[in-house]
Amino acid sequence: MPQTDETAKGHDLIADDNGELFRLSDLTGAGQGPSRIFDGKTMDPPRGRHWAYDQPGIDELWANGRIVFSLGGKPRLKTYVRDLPGVAVRDIWTDIEPLNSAAQERLGYPTQKPEALLSRIIEASSNEGEVVLDPFCGCGTAIAVAQRLNRRWIGIDITHLAIGLIKKRLVDAFGDSVRDTYEVIGEPEDLSGAEALAKEDPYQFQWWALSLVGARPLEKKKGADQGIDGRLYFHDEPRGGKTKQIILSVKAGHVQAAHVRDLRGVIEREKAEIGALISMEPPTKPMLKEAAEAGFYQPPGLADKFPRLQILSIAEMLEGKEIAYPRLLDVTYKKAPKARKAAEEQIPLAGAEIEDEGPF
Repeated sequence: MPQTDETAKGHDLIADDNGELFRLSDLTGAGQGPSRIFDGKTMDPPRGRHWAYDQPGIDELWANGRIVFSLGGKPRLKTYVRDLPGVAVRDIWTDIEPLNSAAQERLGYPTQKPEALLSRIIEASSNEGEVVLDPFCGCGTAIAVAQRLNRRWIGIDITHLAIGLIKKRLVDAFGDSVRDTYEVIGEPEDLSGAEALAKEDPYQFQWWALSLVGARPLEKKKGADQGIDGRLYFHDEPRGGKTKQIILSVKAGHVQAAHVRDLRGVIEREKAEIGALISMEPPTKPMLKEAAEAGFYQPPGLADKFPRLQILSIAEMLEGKEIAYPRLLDVTYKKAPKARKAAEEQIPLAGAEIEDEGPF
């Protein structure tokens, strides 16, 4: 005679030997009724209750394995989740929890929404291959979910801070190949574009320049940076060890040796391992001399040395120059989890030509 734990509640889900989930519920209803036979044994219902099925119904449930007994001998109805009708989703959703501080997908963006929420919205309102538009895309949750669900997408945001975060999120979730499947419109592509951005909006230029090296912009009010525009964090010991940092300063206008001296003072004050000055203009000889005098940072246990003060011009960065530092583990941003379901082939994304789809 099949038995189950007496402590199982009606809302609990239990897995059978094949891993399928089921629930157990009472086989009685209000109001006194006659006895019934269960597996050859006549049983009375509890006082004031009646068996919810007639004898043929009970015999059919028993034959189909739908009745089990508690350890105390009470018959209970076994219903598989696959057979439950469910409840239609209503206009107030309480079954999707907001992101908490320990959520794996949390990136630290203040208005980030759960992927489960965007999955429901996108699946309910579009089909595979159709276009999803998010005009205020923030950290890119709608974009990442649309990519995973095989939708084409268009994301819009006015800050290079958001664009840089979205680009990193896509790579973390879908791999480096995703870079070839979208186009960023409005981002500087060459030195003249960078110069135009620097003149038009130095703060947007700063965020864009920091995104080129994957740095985290400093959350601050204007004028309160204390010589710090961004940071990179890394580990350079095999077992993790202490988190190390790189201080970044971005200059959109004229640069001189005094800026390098100031940055040296900042990294000493902050006890940082490396400082990097990103400048729109190429460095002068006095600037390079000042940087060289700062010496080198040598990670513990390694023979490699890295300049303690580094200067990178935008022209050099557009050609691929990077900050030199030990890259055992970059922990600047929390890494977005790999997509649970990624398309075998990346579908054309926003910016690619879409045929017969109106203005898109």
